[in-house]
Amino acid sequence: MRRAWLLGAAAGAAIVAGAVGFFMIQRSPMHAYVIATDDPARNAAGETLYARHCASCHGGNLEGQPNWRQRLASGRLPAPPQDASGHSWHHPDRDLFGIAKNGLGPYAPAGYESDMPAFGQSLNDDEIESILAFIKSRWPADIRARQQAINEQANP
Repeated sequence: MRRAWLLGAAAGAAIVAGAVGFFMIQRSPMHAYVIATDDPARNAAGETLYARHCASCHGGNLEGQPNWRQRLASGRLPAPPQDASGHSWHHPDRDLFGIAKNGLGPYAPAGYESDMPAFGQSLNDDEIESILAFIKSRWPADIRARQQAINEQANP
């Protein structure tokens, strides 16, 4: 009887530990999430991927489309710059990653339409992070520091 109880308790503990571990893995991309910019090889890979997947809209020098704050005839906004003159650095890395992977929909007001595609089917997580590392590496030190403070607030 006691042995059966111990086996049952051990099995229950294993199930709980497994569920907690699974939950933490599922949450990890959105919590305590910071993309480092100190790996030159990763930044170079990100630059190549950016040129292939992002530059056609956000510009070869991260400059964005002209008049990016003025709505197009479609009612949508042009692609914003990804350099320091844009607003990407105002967001924590977890949101930048989510937007690149899933599109703007989950991060925009209801009904907001955007031409920003979701890259989750065409790029893996490491490729998306490499692109973001490249973009962030091009920001001036003071902008990177300000964005890091935003990350710290978003990652309690």
